[in-house]
Amino acid sequence: MTPSPQTNNVIIRPSPRLPLAIFLLSACLWPLPLSPWPTLVVGLFSVFLLVQTYILKLEFSEDDLVVWRGQEELRRFPFSEWMSWRLFAPWLPGLFYFRETKSIHFLPILFNPKELQEQLERRVGHLQQAKP
Repeated sequence: MTPSPQTNNVIIRPSPRLPLAIFLLSACLWPLPLSPWPTLVVGLFSVFLLVQTYILKLEFSEDDLVVWRGQEELRRFPFSEWMSWRLFAPWLPGLFYFRETKSIHFLPILFNPKELQEQLERRVGHLQQAKP
């Protein structure tokens, strides 16, 4: 976690667990009859996710979740519009789900899942969905 010096904003550190797990999966696909195509497709997808892991940043401000690509702000998600959120399988490379009043978002967890969960609980913990 990287707190900003003058604000209460926190930037979540990247975690390459999901891209690396997908890369291992691609290696397991090598023995399939259509080899090498499944391995290449899944392997390229894992490389894409690995690059995204280090290009994208999640920043938690007091009122918003901000997605950055380098120095460019891609999207701002105001917490006031959130209806619920949940982390699916955070101990594995999993998914981050949250619902706004106008849309639903599923994001791969390309960031440190423990830090992500801590910030979500701190900022919008009351909206966390119960586990089934």
